[in-house]
Amino acid sequence: MDAFALDKASIGHALSVFMGFFAIMNPIANTPVFLGLTADDDTATRRRVAFQAVLTAFLIVAAFCLLGAVIFKLFGITLPAFRITGGVLVALIGYQMLHSSPSAVHHPSSADQADSRQAALSVALSPLALPILAGPGTIATAMNLASAGSTADLVVTLIAFALLCAITYAFFVSGEGLTRYLGKSGLNVITRIMGLILAVIGVQMLVDGLKGALPGLA
Repeated sequence: MDAFALDKASIGHALSVFMGFFAIMNPIANTPVFLGLTADDDTATRRRVAFQAVLTAFLIVAAFCLLGAVIFKLFGITLPAFRITGGVLVALIGYQMLHSSPSAVHHPSSADQADSRQAALSVALSPLALPILAGPGTIATAMNLASAGSTADLVVTLIAFALLCAITYAFFVSGEGLTRYLGKSGLNVITRIMGLILAVIGVQMLVDGLKGALPGLA
């Protein structure tokens, strides 16, 4: 009976960890953002961007789970400063998407196909992996969950996030069908809408960071 209760508690803990990550990273809401960022990419490039984004996000979260406190202390980083920087980055990218501003990512030069492909893949690192997927909230949650107890808690946290990354990749890849259905004009609309949403998310991250850095603003 005790073993059964222990297993039941472990399963409940694992589910709570997974749902916590799911609520913060939200692959359903991030899929339109992914489609907007990769609107001009071919299928192969879009798949590579999706894979690199989720892999990078997992590695970032795993690193902070294992060495988060050390990393922050080593570089003198605080979570509010991380939120402020991430917020500014996301807001700027959202602004560009909202106004369909030409960039090396969305409009690579045809003179050099290698460089253009690399430019397209660059969105996998920023803003997809960091700070959209592995944002300040995700990193803070992972650090708290991983440091809350034993090694088993760390393992559960990493497994739960790895599973969520796999689900996110599946959502991103399945979005290709939506891309074909919407067409160019539909994707332009999504790009602008997601640009607005990204800009708002960025501003909210910035506000949260400022509240953390300056408690008097709360």
